[in-house]
Amino acid sequence: MKETVQSVDRALSILEVLSDYEEGVGITEISSKIDLHKSTVHRLLVTLICKGYVEQNPSTNKYKLTLKLLELGNKLIDKMDILSVAKPYLQQLTEITNEVVHLVVREGIEIVYIDKVESDNKIRMHSRIGSRSPMYCTSVGKAMMAYLPEEEVEKIWEASEIKKFTQYTITELQEMKETLKKVREVGYALDEEENELGIRCIGSPIFNHNGEVCGAISVSGPTMRVTKETIENFKNYILEYSSKISKELGYKVSM
Repeated sequence: MKETVQSVDRALSILEVLSDYEEGVGITEISSKIDLHKSTVHRLLVTLICKGYVEQNPSTNKYKLTLKLLELGNKLIDKMDILSVAKPYLQQLTEITNEVVHLVVREGIEIVYIDKVESDNKIRMHSRIGSRSPMYCTSVGKAMMAYLPEEEVEKIWEASEIKKFTQYTITELQEMKETLKKVREVGYALDEEENELGIRCIGSPIFNHNGEVCGAISVSGPTMRVTKETIENFKNYILEYSSKISKELGYKVSM
């Protein structure tokens, strides 16, 4: 048997017990079912309550699960859905542009690369699946930020360590807001060497069935290949394929 962390094992056992009691269950019964002293169970329950996984009914003193576990599961499912839906389109987009294509989702103030399709070009991107980047200096991050409420954009900005990765990185909030306004007007965002010198990217958002931005795709490459003229051609492709992915996820454009 692999080595386990005792406190984690016990906390998970409590969650498993609570999952069988829709109306809640008392600490004595929980203690009996997992064969732990009530004081230990109580300490673990307090932690689970603080983290939002468990709540206690003040009238009955019984404990029950919250919906937080469901929320976590749904986040994973959403990301898996977007990945499976987007994959064939990413391949097609790479074949058309002959540049690397990324699929990302948001996690907090960062974007996470969940898929990448390489081109046949010898000069390749160093990005990898699972890596993270700030939202404010990437085309995909700005593409998603553009469709968030302004107060949410401000929260992301305040929580981020705003720094100049290159001389082109936007580090003023007002300039970022103006940039995001332009993104909404055209439907795509650019990274003009803002995250890495010599790399130009164009990104477009993906929307889910609720009309919420749930990810983004991008085409990226070295500036000697992905010129400003090339971007003019790529913008039609990125808009077309982000729209196709969004539609498959159930997004409907409001008239």
